[in-house]
Amino acid sequence: MTRVMVVDDDENLLVGVAATLHAAGMAVDTAASIADAHEALRAGGHDCVVFDRMLPDGDAIAYVHMRRREGWGVPVLFLTARDAPADRVAGFEHGGDDYLVKPFSSAELTARVQNLCRRAGGRPSVLRLADLEMDCARREVRRAGILLSLTGKEFAVLEYLLTLVEQVVSRSDLLDHCWESDTELTPNAVDAVVKRLRRKLGTPELIHTVHGRGFLLGAR
Repeated sequence: MTRVMVVDDDENLLVGVAATLHAAGMAVDTAASIADAHEALRAGGHDCVVFDRMLPDGDAIAYVHMRRREGWGVPVLFLTARDAPADRVAGFEHGGDDYLVKPFSSAELTARVQNLCRRAGGRPSVLRLADLEMDCARREVRRAGILLSLTGKEFAVLEYLLTLVEQVVSRSDLLDHCWESDTELTPNAVDAVVKRLRRKLGTPELIHTVHGRGFLLGAR
């Protein structure tokens, strides 16, 4: 699952942005300061960071500029009320990849973050296997040209499997990438989602169980 860090000291905005991105199928971590974000970002695993500029411990532009000089490559979107042309230019000159001014459209924010995440992953926006096609930008899945109705979790699991076609993916890997770390899970959570996916994808079957190891997506 795509993982995004959102950093903003406005609690209401932080909760709203996190909910918007989560509804789009992303795992979201949050922080209210540069220091808190730094601790989480050091662990890695994020596809994009959404930074408010003016935070309690400084301007995020300075932090991003410092990290870029260290070779840090995670895409950054500055989400800020600072809308002067000079502010926008500074954002890009100091390591930002995109700049969105408050107030903003939730749909536009989601589209911009998804675009940056695809850039980070280095993968195409459309994934294919045999007659299965997933448009990650539009969040649409088709089998033999027929549009399928998938839940957010089903989409996330299928997307991860499509990035690892013909490779065995363990249940623990799926849990790590497709479920948020603080989610309470039942032992059969992964199996239940895979079972529904198999039914919705139809035949010939594309998701295969590898006994004792996990699942493999492939045309057989």
